[in-house]
Amino acid sequence: MKYIKRLLLDEIKKWVERREIIAIRGPRQSGKTTLLMLLSKWLASDKGIDENHIIYITFEDRGQLDAFSQNPKDFVERLVMDKKMHYILLDEAQYCPDLGQKLKLIYDLFDNVKLVITGSSSLELKNQTGKYLVGRILEFDLMPLNFQEYLDHADEGLASMYSQWHEKAMALVSEGRDFEVKKDPDIFTEEMLKHLDAFITFGGYPAVVSASWKDEKEMLLKNMLNNYIDRDIVSFLQITDTIRFRKLVTALAASDGSMTKMEALASQIGSYFKELSKLIDVLEQTYVIRRIGPYHKNLLTELRKVQKTYFVDTGLRNALIENFSSLENRPDAGVLAENFVLNEIFEHSKVNFWRTTAKTEVDFVADGKGLLPIEVKFQRFASPNVNRSLYGFLEAYKPAEAFMVTRDFWGERSFKQSKIKFVPICYM
Repeated sequence: MKYIKRLLLDEIKKWVERREIIAIRGPRQSGKTTLLMLLSKWLASDKGIDENHIIYITFEDRGQLDAFSQNPKDFVERLVMDKKMHYILLDEAQYCPDLGQKLKLIYDLFDNVKLVITGSSSLELKNQTGKYLVGRILEFDLMPLNFQEYLDHADEGLASMYSQWHEKAMALVSEGRDFEVKKDPDIFTEEMLKHLDAFITFGGYPAVVSASWKDEKEMLLKNMLNNYIDRDIVSFLQITDTIRFRKLVTALAASDGSMTKMEALASQIGSYFKELSKLIDVLEQTYVIRRIGPYHKNLLTELRKVQKTYFVDTGLRNALIENFSSLENRPDAGVLAENFVLNEIFEHSKVNFWRTTAKTEVDFVADGKGLLPIEVKFQRFASPNVNRSLYGFLEAYKPAEAFMVTRDFWGERSFKQSKIKFVPICYM
């Protein structure tokens, strides 16, 4: 089987020899089980670990779950063959009751056991491990593929070209590190945009990316959505009103990137504020949506309490509204482009949006080492034009740099003390 390379694997390798438990969280079908398989293979081939000392267990196997839950000490003792280091990989660990207490027991009793666990719900995994494993656990999030991982799988040549400029863009987002924009004609942009179109349309779930035809991708996404509601929401998180829950997630998909007005949303789905807040928290903690709040310093003129909601995977969002059309043929192309940019910058910086009471708005404000306003305009530019909203932010906060994310235009211009970089979206 050809596995899709995940960047998180290299990060986890750095921590394997430490004592702490490694916890890998992420949405169902984001590739956590595959990551464990790749980690197991690396331990055997590169680290020379005896395969008998690498044990994979899934708690979706009821027999394994019951045996571990009843007596974790005896369960592990049966697996540990000698004094050498053993690597126990526990998949879907959130199904185990009192998980944190049991993991602490193993951690304290077995100094020759390295635990690596996965879980599909940040909410449940944190609740079960938090108070018992302080200082004993390292947590990582495995999301659906980002665009770099997608291109590594789809076109290695383009992936190399993409990574050069993407790394420069993200260094500006996270560290404020300046770079010169591309001056020569870009012969790769249109080809890159075709891949970006497919990526935004169908998202980054590994099984969907690996599917070879459109109908298969659509079917997989719809099944993922149904399984998420039936298994995680009803069975695991015990939310029984699935009709209302589906109404909510569909309403959020239709208003993707808009400001979330809780009262109007509650009325739309037939709910009330407290229940709606709980359901939105569940969507966020199970890696379906992510929310960003407003950036504000002037309490008189800038919004403070509203939030904007985006989807962790745009393919899942498109499945909810049942629209898998190409970006060139849909009115919400700008919304999807904005969602894509947020997903790419989210891991590199704290991100907010900016909006004043006069309705002047900038899509994103990254706050790494200095403020960086980011406007997303999925359209063709003939020259480096800047809209009034971005000028408003530059006037108010005087950042050193700003991003204008375009469809295919490279460029740069200055406004007073600020340098504005125009970069095609396919390099973000």
